[in-house]
Amino acid sequence: MIQNQDIRPAQVIGPLGEPLSLENLPSPTTKRWVVRRKAEVVAAVNGGLLTIDEVLERYSLTLEEFASWQRAVDRSGMQGLRVTRLQHYRDLYERQLKY
Repeated sequence: MIQNQDIRPAQVIGPLGEPLSLENLPSPTTKRWVVRRKAEVVAAVNGGLLTIDEVLERYSLTLEEFASWQRAVDRSGMQGLRVTRLQHYRDLYERQLKY
């Protein structure tokens, strides 16, 4: 009898096109979240390498924080994760919704 097993890929494609596995994800002790690291974590969840719950626990993130990373990647790609351009991309997205 087949049971519901937790089947996960050994690796997924990262945001820069490189293979991404559990071993080369950002460290659980990461304090400085640069664009590449955020994008790697989002790619890991989107590819099924980690669940959202595992990411929240592993990196001590809030659901809102991680969800904002996912939205930023969905709307603007990796550039949307840049904190210095956050307002620019928000305004751009809101203008696109109007038209």
